[in-house]
Order: sequence, then structure tokens, then C-alpha cells
Amino acid sequence: MSSSLEHKLDRIMARAEELRFMLSGALAGDEFVKASKELSELTPVEEKVIALRDAEKQAKEAEALLADPDMKELAEAELLELKQQLPELEMAVRLALLPKDEADDRSGILEIRPAAGGDEAGLFAAELFAAYQKYAAAQGWRFEVLDYEENELGGVKGAMAEITGKSVFAKLKFESGVHRVQRVPATETQGRIHTSTITVAVLPEAEEVDVDINESDLRIDVYRASGAGGQHVNKTESAVRITHIPTGIVVAMQEERSQHKNRAKAMKILRTRMFDQQRASANASRAADRKGQVGTGDRSERIRTYNFPQGRVTDHRINLTLHKIDRVMLGEFDDIIDALIAEDQAARLAEQN
Repeated sequence: MSSSLEHKLDRIMARAEELRFMLSGALAGDEFVKASKELSELTPVEEKVIALRDAEKQAKEAEALLADPDMKELAEAELLELKQQLPELEMAVRLALLPKDEADDRSGILEIRPAAGGDEAGLFAAELFAAYQKYAAAQGWRFEVLDYEENELGGVKGAMAEITGKSVFAKLKFESGVHRVQRVPATETQGRIHTSTITVAVLPEAEEVDVDINESDLRIDVYRASGAGGQHVNKTESAVRITHIPTGIVVAMQEERSQHKNRAKAMKILRTRMFDQQRASANASRAADRKGQVGTGDRSERIRTYNFPQGRVTDHRINLTLHKIDRVMLGEFDDIIDALIAEDQAARLAEQN
């Protein structure tokens, strides 16, 4: 490990101790909250540094015992084990030091819409939406459908969900983009393979403090729910459409029977889209400088192909192919998501080096 990295770790350890001392004293109000937040961010790094330095200390002690004939065999075995652990512990420290996306710990808003391919795209959009719902359940997350506009064949014209839980955005943020499906549609009589596409967007959920929205900037329209695709039809004007005039962002919501609930949901989506727009603008120049990033975050980018005849799923950004499409469509995304996160970490480590 380089001396500069050692000095950085020393500063982190000293700062953690300083914060604990401050928090045990007279800090109160905003200063207490700020110091607590900083310490909570440093603690995971501190724990990994302690584990690394403990292992380094044990390795030195084992090396010293090699000169003792009675202890040599035991020391060699311990040293071999420690030398295998040290690179892993050092990598854990380096990963913990990577700049963190502040949105990683947030819940997320998932949006899925058919693109090219007509009815088949709508059917696949519904299937992928259900697959993400199963994945969320396996993670212990809460999956609340915010909007689900069904078509006559059981597909969707658009679907949206709020996914609440720990590190939702960190795990799902690389899902944004164009997903392509290749298969023989149920309506195809000649057995021809069709190619369709859908778009997926995963946005970090915004809080009220993240975005300042002036009521005077909003145009709010109410109307009767359409009831398309078997959805309920209201005799009252419960559906809500909110337009944020300065940005042109439009959100329509009719899933609930209550106009009040639809308005609250629409405001949540509006706030999240505005927050995402702000993040995209802030990250644009930084992303342009990143040569090894996993995708661009552009939702027009084709990121993955689901080939049913061959039973494979291919993520084009990292050249990963899995021959278990049935399991993936049951919500088993772990292999793909873990590989994407690992690739992103590797690219960021390379930048630092």
C-alpha cells in the first residue's frame, strides 16, 4: 500500500475519533446531526481499515515467529492464510474509499414503457415489470404500483412503481436504458422471431428538501379516469395531470379513485423527475470524462437483449451472457446486477489509480 494511501487512512481514523469526542460533548442541533452523519459515513471505512491493519500486524508477528523452530510450522500456516486475506482486505478498503453517489441509499421510482414492436412490446413490458416486482420481494423491498395502464391483450402501455428499501437505487440504477426482446409472439402463426424494445428508467426518489417547487409554476388539470384496459372508470374527476411550466415536465396520475391521492402521487413523481434532471445536469461533465463507465445513463441506449429461442440474456455494456432466461424473468437479476456493480467499481478504481 502506498504511503499516500496510508496517510489518508490515518486521517480518516483520526477524524472518526475526533467526531466521537465531539459527539460526546456539547454538540447540539444541526451541528450534532452533521457530525453524526459524517461519522456514520466514516464508520464503514474505519471498520475495514481496522480489519486490514489487524491482519498486517498478525502477519508481522507470524513472520517474527518463523525464527523459532518450535513455532515455525504454525507460523508458516498462519502467514499463508494472512497473505491470502490481505489483498482482499486492502481491496475492501479501496472500494470503501471510492466517492459515493449520495443517491445510492435512496428508494427508487421504476418506469417501464413499450417502445418499438407494438403489442409484443407491451406484453414484454408487463413481464419485465413483474420480474422487477419479484426481485424487489426477494430483496425485502416494498413495491407499490403507482400507475399501470393495461392494454387489451394484457400488456401495458406504461407502468410505474415506487420501490422502497435499503440501497434500491444503488442496485437498480444500471437498469435504465433500452431492453430488447427477441421471441416468437403468441399471435405469430408462422413461427417467425420478432424483435421488440421497451424502455426502463430507474430514478432516485426525491425528498421535499431536494427540489423547490413553486405552486405558481404548476398547471394542474383534473379529469375523469379513462378506464382503458379494464381499469376502473370514475364518474368523478379523480385523475390529475400536473405540468411544471418552467421545465415542461408533465405527470398524469389516475391509478387511485381519490383526486387527493392522485395529486400526491403525481407530485412525488414530478419532484423525482426534477431531481433526476438536476442530477443529470450536474453529472454531465463528470460522466463525459469517465471512459470506463457502465453505460451512459442515457435511456435511449440499448443495454440488454432477452433472446427467448436461445434462452439467453446478454448485457451489452459488459459483454455478459447468461443462459437462464427463465430464471431472470422470475426476478433473479443478482448475477447481472452484481456484475454491473463490480464493473463500475473496477472502472472507478482504475480512474483513481
